[in-house]
Amino acid sequence: MKNTDARAHFPAFQNGFSFLDNAAGAQVPKQCIDAIVSFLSSASCNVGMPYPGSQTATNIKIQTRLETSEFLNCKPTEVVIGTSATSLTFQLARAFSRIFKPGDEIIISELEHEANASPWRSLEAQGVVIKIWRATFPESRLKLDDLRSLISSRTRLLAVCSAANSLGTAPDVAGAAAIAKTVGAWTITDMVHYAPHHLPDVQKLGVDFAVFSSYKVFSTHTAFMFVKEGLLEKLPADKLHFIPDDSLQKFEPGTTNHECLAGWLGTLEYLRTVLGGGATGRAGLQAAYTQIENLEQPLMEFALEKFKDIPGLSFYGEPSTSGRVGTFCINMPGLEPLQVAERLATAGVGVAAGHYYATMPMTALGLMPNGAVRVSVAHYNTKEDLEKLMGALKD
Repeated sequence: MKNTDARAHFPAFQNGFSFLDNAAGAQVPKQCIDAIVSFLSSASCNVGMPYPGSQTATNIKIQTRLETSEFLNCKPTEVVIGTSATSLTFQLARAFSRIFKPGDEIIISELEHEANASPWRSLEAQGVVIKIWRATFPESRLKLDDLRSLISSRTRLLAVCSAANSLGTAPDVAGAAAIAKTVGAWTITDMVHYAPHHLPDVQKLGVDFAVFSSYKVFSTHTAFMFVKEGLLEKLPADKLHFIPDDSLQKFEPGTTNHECLAGWLGTLEYLRTVLGGGATGRAGLQAAYTQIENLEQPLMEFALEKFKDIPGLSFYGEPSTSGRVGTFCINMPGLEPLQVAERLATAGVGVAAGHYYATMPMTALGLMPNGAVRVSVAHYNTKEDLEKLMGALKD
């Protein structure tokens, strides 16, 4: 398969614009759009009632939990549905605030998006100690030996991303979670910027909690959280009084956005049928992500090589394709990041500028408050998109 074969399923690309800001949110395939239209056209109803429209909404929610569990490689009873990864993480932090004690420790990696940092910092007000697992810059690598020196008998939680939204680094989460387990600590991983590029596998990683946003995975603005079996009932929650402690609904207050769930199911259909060759279940997703990885690898290689040809360009992050995803952080001489993004926009190229809520790595690099330019590719991007970018940067 070619990148253009996948791209043909995304209506947004008909305008010829080169969208290289995928880390801020991916474009959606027609299958996602059609699923939303189908649900809203037939009936917009709530769940749990015997009439057809309500049964449709009920089935969509059940199917979403099932197929998301296949996506994460967990059980449907381990999948919490939410509005955003940030809000789900804050919900989890509120639960921890009721069971963590003064002197308990939380370790946060220095590469985190604030969605996986600020919720844990909020616990400092009650005496929880926050430790930062420092990265080595400018390569932005996290070393397991540095984590071992931080871990202690008081460590309760380790927070580490599966891929950094700023620099593209993909840490060794499985190795980190194994270290956390030696002292009985839980691990939460932010998979928001990993899931568009690699199929998540919470079993392989050995984590206790994981979050991802479907709008980064070519779909709608909703999110999901994995909670390892046996932990849910131990976590206090702000819930309706009749909801049981072992029910997923304790972390799902209010009415779910059913049209967003329908769209997510449409995206999973795209992944399985277009990229996965029609295989069902997790096997179809595995086949799809093999295609995604094969389509993105040459794009990463091309970008990393061509950045070297841009006079004066500053590059931050892992210089090779190993241990990273296709998210690149750069700056141009004599121009603020936003100025670069504005000029690229006039050339028909969309990139991000700023700190993208990744204030810790930006601070470590000395780039605050203006941050840097971020270029991020997805499987539907083409070499031509990158050639347009490089030409505009040279100009």
